[in-house]
Amino acid sequence: MKYSIQEAARITGLTASTLRYYESEGLLPNIKRAENRHRYYDESNLEWIAVINCLKNTNMPIEQIKEFVVLNSQGDGTLYKRLELILKHRENVQKKIDELNKYMEHINYKVDYFTMACELETEKELKKERYPNHFYIEEDE
Repeated sequence: MKYSIQEAARITGLTASTLRYYESEGLLPNIKRAENRHRYYDESNLEWIAVINCLKNTNMPIEQIKEFVVLNSQGDGTLYKRLELILKHRENVQKKIDELNKYMEHINYKVDYFTMACELETEKELKKERYPNHFYIEEDE
């Protein structure tokens, strides 16, 4: 099936200018043109766009994405290099996930804390319970 740049943009959730940028940067190989010189995209192009988005949205630098695209265009002789590149990226993504999970634990703790504080309609008792050795100034009511 053939898709215009507008259709490809709609399908991928990107803008037409982003697709043009990907092509100009060499990230999106094999974009064909119709007789009127308009770009058209096929299923393999859409698959490449999904790969590029995945790598980009997981913070792979554009230069590494370009390297991956170039290696892919060179065929089976680069399989190990591509695997190495993707394994390193996976390691980086996993580190980021682990970091985010630690932040999520803290956020969940705060959600629990404020949920209890809202149920009690005060933080005073929670603070005393959690930090019994701290001095608190009682507020006049």
